[in-house]
Amino acid sequence: MTAEPAAFQLFGEAEHSALHLEARDLYEPADPDWNEWKSGHRFDPAERWAAFHDLVRETTGRGVEVRRARIVSEPISEYVRFEYDVTEAHNVAAGEQVRWLPRQQATGLTVPANDFWVFDEQIVLWNFFDGDGTWVGEERVDDPELAKACVASFDAVWDRAIPHEEYQPT
Repeated sequence: MTAEPAAFQLFGEAEHSALHLEARDLYEPADPDWNEWKSGHRFDPAERWAAFHDLVRETTGRGVEVRRARIVSEPISEYVRFEYDVTEAHNVAAGEQVRWLPRQQATGLTVPANDFWVFDEQIVLWNFFDGDGTWVGEERVDDPELAKACVASFDAVWDRAIPHEEYQPT
């Protein structure tokens, strides 16, 4: 049995905001959803990922703003195409706001080397991946100063990024 990711508990405790920055072009190469998509099978993300959808809906229903920014290389990787294809039915339908920032437009921004979540501008949850994109762990850090720096980084990316409904990947 796999332990529930720390983010699930933090969503439940969040009062104001949950911010997520992603900066990889490949995640979880063994993910069955990704591999089904590659083989041409198009599934319903809302059905497949109902637990996450319910969690985000409940969180946004309490007035918590959930935003996700993705820094992506262009032309986009096949995996980022998969993410793009399921974002509307997965993330946006659940209540997230999602934006995309082409990596070339991130020049000059200071961005941490690891993906992260920031909850209520107080808690940072780092996500760690190996070189192939397989998730290897997470680390929760309760440090308001670090959280403030991550929020500033996220906001700089968010300000340059393109809303999902306007982004046209190349």
